Amino acid sequence: MTWNNIKLEQDGELGVVTIDRPQALNSLNEEVLIELEQALGEVDKSEGIKVVILTGAGNKAFVAGGDILHMKDLTPAEAKSFALLGQRVTVKVETLGKPVIAAINGYALGGGCELAMACDIRIASTKCVIGLPEVTLGIFPGFGGTQRLSRLVGKGRAKELTFTALPVNAEEAYRIGLVNKVVEEDQLMEETKKMARQIASRGTIAVRLAKESINEGIEMDLHHALIHEANIFSLCFSTEEQKEGMTAFAEKRPAKFTGR
Repeated sequence: MTWNNIKLEQDGELGVVTIDRPQALNSLNEEVLIELEQALGEVDKSEGIKVVILTGAGNKAFVAGGDILHMKDLTPAEAKSFALLGQRVTVKVETLGKPVIAAINGYALGGGCELAMACDIRIASTKCVIGLPEVTLGIFPGFGGTQRLSRLVGKGRAKELTFTALPVNAEEAYRIGLVNKVVEEDQLMEETKKMARQIASRGTIAVRLAKESINEGIEMDLHHALIHEANIFSLCFSTEEQKEGMTAFAEKRPAKFTGR
């Protein structure tokens, strides 16, 4: 499948999804979001792709935000529909059956920050500028930003960043836990693929189940989260990968995981 605003490329066991609208700094409108949702569906179905990298085209922006020209004349009903579409896409990223790493190559503002926060891991270039400027436009984050940011950096810091609308640079984003790693601009994709390949070499089902356990458990109290973890943990022992992984350990050889 081909799209107007999204590129999907496969590099071995990695799927690279690029938001390809550099003339608009990869900003998000309805068409971009629908195409991104479709591309994510494609990588989710692909048996050959184990890890997904999400990035933006060009050297200026990951995603500079929502498309203001698209948004400025929306009615309240249309705005709600647009927010629900954005939330649906970020939930798709968050719950995808494969790890998703954001390679943040510049501005990640508004919807771009929200999209990055939905990814499992965020690697930023030193050029990264990230934040939620929506209140300067008379709105607030509507693609999950008011919910995910506080879960990543704490309620007080999330309120400060949201209320002031001030973005932070890569080092500050790393300091507060908004991104996992900062690398030089010319090393961003290389370092992102290096981590992605490390993850791809691990037990495919185990990684997927670990993602599920983390995502769902964080919404529970500790008692129920631990029960949930044990239930999901037990599922690993119904897989060929568990038998291969432990046999390989006993035989002192690298495991060969097949996703079964």
